[in-house]
Amino acid sequence: MIDRNRHVAECVDEAGLQTFMSRIAEANALEDIAFLCIGTDRSTGDCLGPWVGTMLEERGFANVIGTLREPCDADKLPGLLPTLNRARTIIAVDACLGKPDNVGAYMVREGPLIPARSVNKGFEPVGSYSIAAVVNAVSLKPYWTLQSTSLYRVMGMAGQIADAISLQWRNNNRKDGSI
Repeated sequence: MIDRNRHVAECVDEAGLQTFMSRIAEANALEDIAFLCIGTDRSTGDCLGPWVGTMLEERGFANVIGTLREPCDADKLPGLLPTLNRARTIIAVDACLGKPDNVGAYMVREGPLIPARSVNKGFEPVGSYSIAAVVNAVSLKPYWTLQSTSLYRVMGMAGQIADAISLQWRNNNRKDGSI
């Protein structure tokens, strides 16, 4: 399902997302991870990252960057990137536009994602692991597409990501006993 030898993004469903998170949890202690939840609260489609961050924070996860209260958006991300603790394993979460057949799926990979790629912004890649949720189909007007994306879909996908993260660290034996 997820090719460990190639560092290309793979399109997975909810079960594939859980498998991906399981592999990350097996290899990394929770205290060594930072969740970088990219997006804004000002766009329906692009609020996925901050929504995930908010749910993780509400569930007691530490080291969450990007919530609905304090989004990690295009204004804050450039200044934040140089300050990220490179000693931590960074799991980057963002919304994206994709092929119509992939809407509702997740593009996962060991390696970074490029924030705001759908809207042609030039951010540097970020993340040790990445999850890009395909919230809508790519179009000629990506800003409009993200703005008019179904909130129901975004909330459902954000919930699946937060659940996959919570499930893996709740079931994973950790030294610190958190979460």
